[in-house]
This record gives sequence, structure tokens and C-alpha cells, in this order.
Amino acid sequence: MRFAKFICGALVIPVGIAESKAAATAASSALQALKSIDYRYFVAGGTCAAISHGITTPIDVVKTTIQSNPRKYNKGLAASALEIIKEDGPGVLLGGLGPTVVGYGIEGAVKFGVYEIMKPVFADLFKSMSSDPGAGHTAIAFLLASVVAGAAAAFLLCPMESTRIKMVTDKSYKGKNIWTGLAKIASDEGMGSIFDCLWAMLSKQIPYTFGKQVSFDVFAKMLYQLYHRFQDQLPVANASDIKWVVSVIAAFCASLIACILSQPGDMILTETYRPLKGQRFTNKESRTFSNVINRLYQEGGAGRFFAGTNARIVHVGVIITTQLVIYDIVKQMLGLPPTGAH
Repeated sequence: MRFAKFICGALVIPVGIAESKAAATAASSALQALKSIDYRYFVAGGTCAAISHGITTPIDVVKTTIQSNPRKYNKGLAASALEIIKEDGPGVLLGGLGPTVVGYGIEGAVKFGVYEIMKPVFADLFKSMSSDPGAGHTAIAFLLASVVAGAAAAFLLCPMESTRIKMVTDKSYKGKNIWTGLAKIASDEGMGSIFDCLWAMLSKQIPYTFGKQVSFDVFAKMLYQLYHRFQDQLPVANASDIKWVVSVIAAFCASLIACILSQPGDMILTETYRPLKGQRFTNKESRTFSNVINRLYQEGGAGRFFAGTNARIVHVGVIITTQLVIYDIVKQMLGLPPTGAH
């Protein structure tokens, strides 16, 4: 009996040591990756996000208005825009510009920066913990990096997005700016209410980040591989021209995927802050994640989650294509390689 215990102990100890070594190696790899944080990804991400979201604010106002009242604004993007201007004047199309630029500037810096940092962290973790170090873990590393980046961005974006949606959908916020809007929310509903949309924000930002960041990486890599494969059969082109073409095509493809994946979450987010008349819930109860989803489904079934999709495809398509191209330009200006080229 003692001999059996000795044998079992002798077998367990090496396994435990191996697991400890793997964990230590993984932790060391992650720490090393975190120590090599490159601020340039944060600068490029913040710059491209602030610019791309800022210039598309009018489209976002129309899209959010359509989502908040689809029965009234049901004649398409252009007709809805004209009706909104007729009712409230052209200045209404710049509603929420301040929160959009500030909020998405911060969000972009965090999202792009964290994503680029976490990719090698997760890749090293999987590599050190795998029994086959040569196995590829790129896909799962990119996926997890996008989840972490999307979650971090969602938390930081909540205050600004809460204010933006209020300024677009709630008439009592007309004329407010980012700071007076936040102050009104804090005064009327308490400061904690700005995070009432956290679950809704997560439902939008995580699939949005995955669709945008990972797709852009994948499409850019594929396009560069195709170019190198058929390079001899293609007309002679300048290297900078190839980078430009790859960035634009990959960004456009990523915009379509990001829009489709995040549309339900975007609808949930807008509904979370839509003023309700004759509601049977208290204001706070009406914002709970489950109540919002149930309310949307009762209003129009699964199709209700895709209200305003056409406007959002235009909006998101312009944002993401512009954003990712600017991101690549700023990265290269700061001495980093273009996406997919390394």
C-alpha cells in the first residue's frame, strides 16, 4: 500500500512541476509582452476613431433617430434626414458631436492599443501552455484580444455614449453639450445611471471590435499574400500604392462584417436610452438588459433588432473604412508597419 502511494506520488510530482513550469513560462511571456507596450498604437487608434466618428455624426444622428422611432421615420435614410431637418433645423444633425469626438477618441485609443498589445500576450500564453509549441494559435489569440479590447472600450465609452444618445433622442437635452449633458444625467438619474447601458454596450462593442479588428487583420493578410503570389503577373505598382489599395479593400470588407455582427447590440443600446411613454416599468427597470431585449422582440420580433440597418451600413461603412485607412496611415507615419504586412 505504501509502495503504491509512493508510485502515485512519484507520478504526480513531475506533472505538477510541468504544470507549474508551463504557468510560469506563460506568465513570464505575458509580462514581457506587457512591458513592451507601444504608445504608437494608442495614438493611431485615438486619432482615427475621433476623426472618423466626428465626420459621420450627421449620419449617426439620422440612424439613431430612425432606431428610436422607426414607425415615424420609415421612408429611408435620405427622406428621414430631410424630415428631421424640417422639424428641428439643420443644426440637429450635429447633435452629440462633442461626446462623439471625445468618447470615441478615448475609446479608439484603448480599443486599438489594447487589441495590438493583447494579440502577442495571448499568442505567447497559448504557445507556452500548448503541448505542441509549433501549433498555430493566431485565430484564438486575435479573438480573445478583440474581446478584451471591446470590453475595455465599452466601459470607458458608457458615459459619452449615454450622453450622445440622450442628446439625440431626448428633447430635454436639446442645446446641451458633453459636460452639461453629463451633469443633467447625474442630476436627474444619479451618476451611476451612466453605466446602466454597460451590458448593452458590451453586446455591441465586443462583436463590433471582433468584426472590425480581426477582419481587418485577416483580410489585409490575405490580400498581401495574394499580391505576393501573383506579383509577377500583375502590372508594376509602387509599394505605397499597394499598401493603400490593401488598406481600403480590407477596411471596407471589415466594415460590412462589423456592422452585421453588432447591429442587434446597437439597437439594444439605442433602445436602452429611448424615452418611453406609458411604460409599465420604472425608468431604471426599463433599462435592464433583459427588459430591453423583451421589449424590442415584442414590438417587432427578430426584425426589430435590425431597424435602421441600411442607415447603419452607410454610417458604419464610412466610419470603419475611413478609420482603418487613417489608422494604417498614422501607424506608418509613426514608424509602424501597415496591417497585414508583417
